[in-house]
Amino acid sequence: MKNGQVIKSAVMSDIEQEMALVNQYSRRELSADEVYLFTVALCDNDIDRDCERFTVESLFALEKLFVGKTGIIDHDPTAKNQKARIISCRVESVDGAATASGDQLFRLTARAYILRTEGNAELIEQIEAGIVKEVSVGCSMGHTLCSVCGRDMRSPECSHQKGREYGGEVCCGELTDPQDAYEFSFVAIPAQRAAGVMKGYKEKNMNEICKALSGKNDVTLSQGEAERLKDYIESLESDNVYAKAYREELSERLKTALRKQGVKLDFAVENCIIKKLSIAEAQALLKALSSKERKPVSQLGIKPADDNVGNTEFRI
Repeated sequence: MKNGQVIKSAVMSDIEQEMALVNQYSRRELSADEVYLFTVALCDNDIDRDCERFTVESLFALEKLFVGKTGIIDHDPTAKNQKARIISCRVESVDGAATASGDQLFRLTARAYILRTEGNAELIEQIEAGIVKEVSVGCSMGHTLCSVCGRDMRSPECSHQKGREYGGEVCCGELTDPQDAYEFSFVAIPAQRAAGVMKGYKEKNMNEICKALSGKNDVTLSQGEAERLKDYIESLESDNVYAKAYREELSERLKTALRKQGVKLDFAVENCIIKKLSIAEAQALLKALSSKERKPVSQLGIKPADDNVGNTEFRI
């Protein structure tokens, strides 16, 4: 997301209060001289390069989830890469700033600390010099809602594609219902504008894969998604064999029913007509022709009386 970076704090924080928060996570009492405190903008409600954005409600939910989470390097979740920890978060509106869609810009900022050790000295110096500045966050979101129709973009009910324009509105995915927050990471080249956001990754379902393949952009599939697509294609091929056999059988039954009704067509014309029918249409026509073959017969062998004759209430 934009502004996902280490920033200068606009207001001097109360050191005693912040150290009390720091010492909630330390095994021993740390002094202010032993830690480096800094402010970081984690994410905001603007549209990112994936054509997705956090809703303001999601930012407020993430505000609670990110407290206590670790700061690592390059999203590499190893103990040696743990460098910082978040002690507090808050959502704030950015005066005079708006999102790409014209809404007020809100961002989630955090206060974090790094232990002042010999091993961390270079990282602290790089942060102070503005070299290490960009960050991205790892979190899991429950839903990605379509900005056009409001449905979950993973469901078959939504046919819209992110980045495409519908009725003058560019479709984007609105990230809602945060499930968990994992970490924030110092990165050299963020995936998103100015910093990047690494959302909790979920493999695409078949509806999402098909929508992605029908788009104009290049599509990258995980191994699991590729295997799912392969299985889906194989199932279609298998179903097609059975469908072809059933269609041939249905065509022969339809031809027989037409002949029984006295309909005689040229062989080529008959095949051309039947071939153009869908399976559902062919079934409906066969049903209609079959019903004509089964005309109701009076149990007494008496022809129905003329409707103009009276005393019809006893007609069989």
